[in-house]
Amino acid sequence: MVQSISTKVDLVMDATSHMGIAEYGKIMIGDKGFEFFNSRDARKFIQIPWEEVDHVIASVMLKGKWIPRYAIKTKRNGTYTFSSKDPKKVLRVIRNYVDPSHMVQSLSFFDVIKRSLKSKSKK
Repeated sequence: MVQSISTKVDLVMDATSHMGIAEYGKIMIGDKGFEFFNSRDARKFIQIPWEEVDHVIASVMLKGKWIPRYAIKTKRNGTYTFSSKDPKKVLRVIRNYVDPSHMVQSLSFFDVIKRSLKSKSKK
């Protein structure tokens, strides 16, 4: 069994990790970091200490009424994408540990198209 990095747990919730094939399990947010534990295979887990978190990126749709998934970008190991039953609750708890200026919205589909058209016109 995997040892948790947190000493105090703030939230435990069912979630899905979108790293390649979707894996189902539970996320645990505590005082030392963000953790994901796979429900079927105990060897598949993700532990991210708060010192390692660079940005938290939320995919916001319908003017903030629906957040289908969120990502945690680390300083060294890339981006980890998750979805959960109540993402607003998860992001509120994460905001206690991560600076709110490091919590951003992802670009919408039309923003990506706009950027690509601007970059094409500059060339």
